[in-house]
Amino acid sequence: MKKRLNITIEEKLLNKIKKYAVEQETSLSNLVEEHFEEILKPKNKLSKKIGLVEFKDSLPPSKKEFPQDWDWKKEYHKAKGSKYGY
Repeated sequence: MKKRLNITIEEKLLNKIKKYAVEQETSLSNLVEEHFEEILKPKNKLSKKIGLVEFKDSLPPSKKEFPQDWDWKKEYHKAKGSKYGY
């Protein structure tokens, strides 16, 4: 069941969005609905294509110092949501 939603945005932005909707052959309502669906999708913590070095580099500065016994492979697969059971 669809419900009505009233939003307020800048007129210049609205004009650009209307133009974009026409170019995409869709409606403003569909654009808004698709955007909301996209932002509500569960996100993987990491891209499946990220490597171990990129994983380390993606960490915040406070997380870049690790104990000597840090298991990089385990943490990498855990963050990636790996099927390997780490």
